[in-house]
Amino acid sequence: MKTTTACLILPLLASSASAFVAPKCQNTARPAVSLKMAIDYNDPVVMEEFNLVQTMEYDDVVAELAASGVRAPADMGDMDVKLMLVELRTVMNGGSSSNEVKTPPATFGSKFEEYLWTKPFFAEIYENCKANGDHNKMNVAAEYCNDPDNASVAYGKSYAAFLEEIEAALNAKPEVTSPTVQFSGFPANMGEAGLRMTLEALGEVEYMSCSESDDGITLYGEVTFVSVDFAKAAIEQYDGMDMGMGDKLQMISI
Repeated sequence: MKTTTACLILPLLASSASAFVAPKCQNTARPAVSLKMAIDYNDPVVMEEFNLVQTMEYDDVVAELAASGVRAPADMGDMDVKLMLVELRTVMNGGSSSNEVKTPPATFGSKFEEYLWTKPFFAEIYENCKANGDHNKMNVAAEYCNDPDNASVAYGKSYAAFLEEIEAALNAKPEVTSPTVQFSGFPANMGEAGLRMTLEALGEVEYMSCSESDDGITLYGEVTFVSVDFAKAAIEQYDGMDMGMGDKLQMISI
């Protein structure tokens, strides 16, 4: 019996939502089928795919799409094609984990990923670009985070105001409204007891959870003080401090 396979196309929507559309083909009476799925680029599952796809060559991305029956339009730009593959992989792997409680990864694959988690003002700018379907600005923002010097040279003239906006967002300090602080970068040899003692010097600690990074060099976790003022003091004291471990300390109000 002759079998006809419907070809899948994946349109890239301005809202970064994905949709598979099966058009009518010869010798088949099946109606078109549409599957729509929202893609959250702050989701760790999606972000992992995004970081992997970012390193791929354009031809390799197109080839993988084609192997799955998805045709990349000839006039589509590099970033748009890569976003198509991110969305395709996410759909094929069963979707994102957007219904799960979102917690940041212990380690980040890039500065861009780190800033999406730790710089709320930057994340807001990026989300606005995504909502407006401005993939050029999304690409500029990602490149500036990962390599600001080269990005400034490449986009300094055409995106000068946008780069200034990104830089201001990366340096802005969000208002501390919670007694809970997420931390990372303290030396692992301090141990949980030593770190708790250090933080309690700034104010009484109600609860603290602490783990070692995958490389065993630093500690990360959360601490809840008995008051917001103590949390503010901890952030002011330690956020951005260089402990000689490679990356600076991060203290983020959550």
